[in-house]
Formats: sequence, C-alpha cells, structure tokens
Amino acid sequence: MSWRPTHAQVRAICVAAVLLGVAVLLRRPDAAVLGLPLAFLAAWGRFFRPRERPDVHTELDADVLFEGQGTTYRLRVPETVDRDIDLIVAALPRAPWFQYDPPQAAIAEPVASGDVQLEVGVRSKRWGLRSLERPTVTATSSVGAYRIHVTSAESQAVTTLPLREGFEAVDAVPRPAGLVGLHRSRRPGEGTELAGVRPFRTGDRLRRINWAVSARTRELHVTSTWSDRDTEVVILVDTGGEIGISEGIDGRSSSLDTAVRAAAAIAEHYLRNGDRVRLIDTGSLFRGVRSGSGRGHLRRILDTLVHADRRGRQQDEEQLARRNRIRSDSLVLVLSPLLRQTMLGYVVTLVHSGCTVIAIDTLPPDVAAIMDLDAHDQRSWPLAWRLRLLERRRDLDRLSDLGVPTVPWQGSGTLDEVLRDAARLSAAPRIRS
Repeated sequence: MSWRPTHAQVRAICVAAVLLGVAVLLRRPDAAVLGLPLAFLAAWGRFFRPRERPDVHTELDADVLFEGQGTTYRLRVPETVDRDIDLIVAALPRAPWFQYDPPQAAIAEPVASGDVQLEVGVRSKRWGLRSLERPTVTATSSVGAYRIHVTSAESQAVTTLPLREGFEAVDAVPRPAGLVGLHRSRRPGEGTELAGVRPFRTGDRLRRINWAVSARTRELHVTSTWSDRDTEVVILVDTGGEIGISEGIDGRSSSLDTAVRAAAAIAEHYLRNGDRVRLIDTGSLFRGVRSGSGRGHLRRILDTLVHADRRGRQQDEEQLARRNRIRSDSLVLVLSPLLRQTMLGYVVTLVHSGCTVIAIDTLPPDVAAIMDLDAHDQRSWPLAWRLRLLERRRDLDRLSDLGVPTVPWQGSGTLDEVLRDAARLSAAPRIRS
C-alpha cells in the first residue's frame, strides 16, 4: 500500500483549480486571491510527500496476567522513519473483558527526533486465553496531505490466570497419606513440631536425646516429634454449565467464575503447605492435571483452568468413574452448582468408594436466594426453574444424609468447619460389627 492523498488534499486541489480557472476565464482577481493559498498548500503537501513506509513494531510488557492486573501495549516506530511524516495514529480494536487507558484505545503521537512510541494501557477483567487484535496504524504527512495505513505485527495473545484469593483453611486434613508435607500428623515420627519427651528406645537417633531430662532421671530420654504429613487433594471442577451473569473481576460472578477462582485459590493453599493436588475438569476427556506438588505444579493447574469452558464435551457418570480413578484416602473437593444429576451421581460414587468428599456450592447467591423470597417475588421467575431449585434442595439433603457437607464458597475460611468435622470423624474409632 502506497501513500494516498487525503480528502483534504483532494479538496484543496479541486477548489484551487476551480477558483484559478474562474479568475482566468472571468478575469476575477478576487477568485485568484482565494485560490492561490489553497494551490500553495496543495503544492506544499505534494512536494513534501513521504517516500518510505514506516515500520511498526508491537509488544506487550507482560502477556501473562492475573485478573485485575494491567499491562502496557506498545507500538514503536524506529528512528529511521521518513522525516516528512508528521503524525502517527494507532487505534487498538476493543475486545471483550479488556479495559483500556485511554478508554477509546486510540492514541496519536507526532513524529519528532528519535523513535516514536505509542502506549495503550490494557487491564484484563476475566480469566481466560484471549488475543489483542492487530491495531490500525495510520501515518500522515505534513499539512495532512497524504496518508498510509500500516499493517502491524500479528495479534498478541494474553493469558489471564484466575485471581488467587487469600484462601486459608485449618490444619485438619482427614486421613493423611504421606510424610512429606508441612502439617502435623496424628502419629509420631520425624518432624518439626514437638510431641513430648519419652524414654529412649532402640532405633532412636542420638541427636534426639534430651540430656537435661536424662541427667535428672538417670535414664536416657528423647524428645519426640509429630511427623509432618501430606495428603492428596483432588479438585473436581464442574464445567457442565454456567449459571448466572459474569461481569468480570469488578462485578458479579457466574457459577463457572466462582468454580475456577476457587479451584485456583484452593490449589495454591494446599500446594503451599506441601500437599499433593490433582485437578479434574469434567468438561474435557483429556484435560486435567495429575497429582503433584510444588510451584511448577501450581502453574500447570492455572494454565489448565484458563481453558475451562462450559461448551466442552461433558463426561457422563460412567466416563468420570472410568477415566478419573481416585484413591480412597483422598480428600475430594467438588466445585459445582450441583444441578446436574451426573455430577450428583458421581459424588455418591466417590462416597461409596471411601473418599472424603466436600461439595462446594458455586451457585451465585442471587440465584440460590430465590427460594427464600416470598411468593409475590417468585412470580417473576419461571415455574420450571423454581421447581428445579426445589429438587436441588432435596438432592443436597440426600447428600447430607450420606455425610457429604455442602458449603457455599465464601473465600477464606470456607472449609474450616467441615474440615474439622471430617478430621474428627476420621480419627474416631470405628465399631466393627
């Protein structure tokens, strides 16, 4: 694409030609006085028309963000740009779930000495993998006579990770399976937290000898500790549907938003404490994260969560049980609006297999509160939807009878009470018939 005259340049040429023609043919010097300045401007713009096409380079300060974070989209024109170029204007196509600064996502910069930089602030408001399309870049010559549209580089991909809320839970996980975590176990062993002082036994390490107590009792005593423990935490994210309205990090959250953000927060908490975390996405036959630990494992989980989609291929109860085998001593956290019978049936299957299951209700509060309204307010809701919520309440009562607690997601402290109850139940002696 070459430099083309602008509408202003075409108008100046046409009006100047008409006025000068009238001045010559009709002998009107006043028309010549009006036409000569326009002819001069048209000639000036033609003489100083740029010959080279500017190169535009685009870059992002950061292509991986958390929800609510922002970055800067930069367009840079090298200092080798043609000196006859007067102004460069860039307009970034507006995309959903992005907030721009300036709001119109367009900026203009005059060409001076050195390279030219145009910056647009971009803030991501919702998790996911999205693209910033190529901006429209226009260069204009002196006096606005000629213009060229410049094709910039390819679109920029932006990965927005779910916002990791400040989630904390009590140090009570039922049936720990290993001895490598950061929490205290109920059994003695090598660890960091003191359990007491006891007499020396064969196999105790010499560095554990408590010399003060040994000298006082004239018998060897050692300082015992509680073993550090870990467990496998399975996070089951139900992506079978999206209930409610999603308005990004600054507004209301849908059931899928709540599930994804809660999964990220829970995974970070347990991985930080040394436990092993596994992620299962019901909306994909192949997408999921095997059990693991460490900071690298957290990044794998977050990268998987950004692809969660309610339009994915949903697995039925048989497929879930066959493709996602879960150990009987695992702690399973089910993040779901608890509306699909497939999901409810799979929860029952996990309970019968011996897993400790906790259901985290992700249904938006404004939807869940419908059944608490009076009869007059309920008339605005479809009868079928109100009946479905009644059936859902019945299903939750049945899960409670099976020992599956259901708690709404409320951030930090959501699981404290149910984890304490689950730990007490697992520690209680079992009566065998």
